[in-house]
Amino acid sequence: MSDDSHVHCCATTHPSDDLEPLREAIAQAVRDVKEKTPLAQSFTNFVTINLVANAQLAAGGTAAMSFLPDDVIETAKIAGANYINVGTLLPFYKDALPAIAQRLNYLGKLWVLDPVAAGIGKTRTAILQSFKAAPPTVIRANASEVIALANMWGLLDADNASRPVGVESVDEVDAAVEPAKQLAQFLAASAPNQQAAVAVSGKVDLVTDGEHVYRLPGGSALMAKITGAGCSLGGVTATYLAVAEPLVAALAASLLYDRAAEVAEAEAKGPGSFQVAFLDALWNVTAEQVAGSDIVTQ
Repeated sequence: MSDDSHVHCCATTHPSDDLEPLREAIAQAVRDVKEKTPLAQSFTNFVTINLVANAQLAAGGTAAMSFLPDDVIETAKIAGANYINVGTLLPFYKDALPAIAQRLNYLGKLWVLDPVAAGIGKTRTAILQSFKAAPPTVIRANASEVIALANMWGLLDADNASRPVGVESVDEVDAAVEPAKQLAQFLAASAPNQQAAVAVSGKVDLVTDGEHVYRLPGGSALMAKITGAGCSLGGVTATYLAVAEPLVAALAASLLYDRAAEVAEAEAKGPGSFQVAFLDALWNVTAEQVAGSDIVTQ
């Protein structure tokens, strides 16, 4: 989800390359979401909850939002995937979120975590620490959050600590490559099917399953000018996780966002019209456009 304004408007096509099976899986995930309208519920930041729901709907899925632990657990039983965002906290979250995560794992339910502002505050740290014992399937975050969470969970040397500043990243995506891989490996080791993924948003997005690393160029600088771009990406990642394996879900969601952002930027006059155009683009970008995106392997 680039904040570089010099981007390409349209994805290129790759009729034959070594990523063809992965591209086919990405295209199928996009088609499945539009055809099956999977339910992905969210316990998310109440500041951005509207955009999260609207983005999930625009991508083709179905949204359900709740802050009640028992309601979340009951809905999880019928949802294809779930999403937890630790953005703007309320006092009861400290007990509710660890309990929800434990129950999701006990039930074998897939879920996406957005560790917003990881490393800031005792309450937020306690919540994120608790998730190590009941880890998500996919993590979607910026570079600083990924580095902070990997350190918090004891997966890196203390010297690799990040410098969190609110919800903004102060680290480049390159600095998060190893932390993202370590997190993905940890998540996979805890997953029933040994599959997981970590998606890092930045000038050039990064997605890894712990073994393979993929760079996703493109996007729009205007994504940083609307509230909830990252939060809604987490929700849409959960939408794709309801129909696809973790790596494919993370790639499909990130690529859809990059392509939609480019289309929206070409039409927008500013942040307000960009958000409207972005939601329309989420609806209109095709599976072929998403799967044909530039994907750089590392």
